Amino acid sequence: GTLMPPSPEVYGVKVKYNLLETIKDADVVMALRLQKERQGTHLIPSNREYASIFGINAEVLEKTKPEAIIMHPGPINRGIEMSPDVADSGRSLILDQVTNGVAVRMALLSILMAETGGQRQ
Repeated sequence: GTLMPPSPEVYGVKVKYNLLETIKDADVVMALRLQKERQGTHLIPSNREYASIFGINAEVLEKTKPEAIIMHPGPINRGIEMSPDVADSGRSLILDQVTNGVAVRMALLSILMAETGGQRQ
C-alpha cells in the first residue's frame, strides 16, 4: 500500500494485493523496477520482504496461464522484482521491450506534439 497513489480508483483500476490471485488469468505479467534511489523514505521494510510478496519467480510463473508472457521495462533488480530464471526464460519479452521502449516513447511524444501543434498544454 505504501507504493500506491492515493485514491487509485480515480484511474479506473482495480487494486489487488494478492499476487497469485492477480496473475492467474493474466495474458501478460508486467513487473516494474523498484526505484529505491528515488524514494525519500523507506516505503518497503526490505528487499527480501518485497521479493517474497511481490517478486515474480518460478513458483509464481507456474500459477500463470502457460501462454502468459513476462515483461519489465528494465533494468531489472534481479532477485527483487523478478528472479533471474524468470527474466531469462522463454516466456520473457523483456529484451524486446527494452529495445523497443525508446522508439515507442518517441513515437508517442511525436503524436502528442502533433495533436497539440507543438504547444504545451
